[in-house]
Amino acid sequence: MSDNSNLRVVGQAYAAFQNGDAENLMAQFSDNVSWNIPPIENVRVSGSRTGKASLADFFSTLAQDQEALLFEPRQFVAQGDLVVALGRYRWRVKATGREVASDFAHVFTVRNGRIVRFQEFMDTARFVAAYAGALTTA
Repeated sequence: MSDNSNLRVVGQAYAAFQNGDAENLMAQFSDNVSWNIPPIENVRVSGSRTGKASLADFFSTLAQDQEALLFEPRQFVAQGDLVVALGRYRWRVKATGREVASDFAHVFTVRNGRIVRFQEFMDTARFVAAYAGALTTA
């Protein structure tokens, strides 16, 4: 697929996520999607998952554990099967009431019109502190 087609798939996934449209969100992923977030102690949404059922569990756990206060992909770069989104987000950890803000890089691999792999990069230390209840600053 073209770079623009792959950008469109990722854009549709972000739009569905931000609108709470789980059906359209899940439709953007392949059945055997690989979902990867750096492992973070005591953060249930961190780590790696494989498959749509595991991904659906990720989004359910995310909604239980964190509230999105800001989710802003700002820049996209596409080349071949890869789409990179650079942005910023801010979450409230429900268990502690603490907020955590970080820049992020999301790296998507798109094949045949579906996301087959996702890798996130963010400031993991801020998440450790927010889940532990330590004050974090934006």
